[in-house]
Amino acid sequence: MCLGIPGEVVALDADQPGMATVDVGGARRRINVMLVEEERVGPGDWVLIHVGFALAKIDEEEARLTLSHLEEMGQAYRDELQAISASRID
Repeated sequence: MCLGIPGEVVALDADQPGMATVDVGGARRRINVMLVEEERVGPGDWVLIHVGFALAKIDEEEARLTLSHLEEMGQAYRDELQAISASRID
């Protein structure tokens, strides 16, 4: 099952424009933010992530609500977090 999961932008990659480090459920990883480039994403912003790409910038309230609903899904959500932790975009 593939889910869109909220993540908080921790840092933008100065050496590789279009890439950012995000925190997703305690796991940090690099994602591509070029699809939301016009929304000027930066540290502290929340984005909806799917397969290593930020699809949309969302507000913190929406992110928290979505995370709460995802946690209620149980194992499917834990599986997705594990997949995020294990994957890389270089």
